[in-house]
Amino acid sequence: MKKWIWILISVLVVGYVGYQWFHSKSSASTSTTTQVRTANVQKGKLEVTISGSGTVEPVTTEDIKATEDNNEIDEVLVSAGDTVSAGDELVTFTDDSDPITAPTSGTITAVSVASGDRINKGMVVAHLTNYNDLQTVVSIDELDIPKVKVGQTVTLTVSAYPDATYTGKVTAVAEEGTSSSGSSTFNVTIHIDKPTNLKVGMSTSATILTASKTDALYVPVDAIYTNDNKEKYVIITSANGSTDSSSGTTSEQKTVKTGIETDEYVEITEGVTEGQTVQLPELTSNSSSTNQGGMMQGQGMGRNFDGQDMAPPSGGQGTTSGKTGN
Repeated sequence: MKKWIWILISVLVVGYVGYQWFHSKSSASTSTTTQVRTANVQKGKLEVTISGSGTVEPVTTEDIKATEDNNEIDEVLVSAGDTVSAGDELVTFTDDSDPITAPTSGTITAVSVASGDRINKGMVVAHLTNYNDLQTVVSIDELDIPKVKVGQTVTLTVSAYPDATYTGKVTAVAEEGTSSSGSSTFNVTIHIDKPTNLKVGMSTSATILTASKTDALYVPVDAIYTNDNKEKYVIITSANGSTDSSSGTTSEQKTVKTGIETDEYVEITEGVTEGQTVQLPELTSNSSSTNQGGMMQGQGMGRNFDGQDMAPPSGGQGTTSGKTGN
């Protein structure tokens, strides 16, 4: 019995020693690497845009109605498909009363009366659509709609003509939105300047220019940090002055004021000069000889477009911010 007890104890001791050895080797084979990232303060044109999709619609599409009661039609002067100009006679009457005329230029798409018919006030006699004066109505997210104003310039692409670019202007912004899955969108109407080859119903993608500056100083969005006092700052790095022995550079926290913002860049209105180098959040990763793919360690404020974790740079504190303002 004692023999078996000693055998069991020996097995447990060997197992424990083996575990400790394996764990120490695994820890030693894992290393953490940090990727230092910087960017320069740039100067140039900065444009803020908002995108939405929709379809081509006619600006004018309306029913043409009779304005008198019990008039007998003498002659219908148009057929479906005819093009008319504003003021053209469409229907005349036997009693020589005023004829029905086209309210605007366009194409007659339907005629619903004939010679000899009697019509009453408000009766639809024809339908007119102007295919030369087109617009598109696009859906814009509720978070972006406050930035959209009547008169803003728009660039349009159409699925049917992928190599063509159209332009337009915002003519209307809906006062009421449509809610779906917990969020709302609002219709924005855009008049198309020259709708060459476009047809009603074609799909469109619109890029609305909401703000633009030609000589803006700007940095990447993730170069902006916010401290506990809600002040925004950047980390300026320089090779001059007293240096850090490990990196050969100095870092200075600089309070800034921001202006307009795109998805990628933020305008700096105060606090930096063109060409200065700003520090971005560091990318940290753990690599292991037993795991070639590696594993990202989350120490940072967020994630970049490659899915990597971003840690604040040494010398800077706070959180990354993509918001604008002072």
